Amino acid sequence: MSVQLNHTIVEATDRRATATFFAEILGLPEPKPYGPFLVLQTDNEVSLDVVEVDGPVHPQHYAFLVSEDEFDRIFERITSRSLEYWADPFRRQAGEINHNDGGRGVYWASPDNHQLEIITRPYGG
Repeated sequence: MSVQLNHTIVEATDRRATATFFAEILGLPEPKPYGPFLVLQTDNEVSLDVVEVDGPVHPQHYAFLVSEDEFDRIFERITSRSLEYWADPFRRQAGEINHNDGGRGVYWASPDNHQLEIITRPYGG
């Protein structure tokens, strides 16, 4: 068996709000409870396991490879909620998307300030 990422834990101050935010913006199925987690399943069988923490959340970066059509739908959900977005991970190019490697990409923040990204082409491709 090759090495594959199976799941990652996403810290949240409110696991329901965070899991719902991810599911709604990304168009993922309703999160399912598993122990202390609300689990979001992606199409490549990697899950995002959202857990509520008592202390400060340690923001992480989560990047999702999507089709051109999915990009349009997700970007529409970002803009319809009037969420801030950037073309770069340093949040210097506000209100823009990037066209790296001949695709499109955009960054935005979750309620707990996790940096989310969608791209239509893998970097270096």
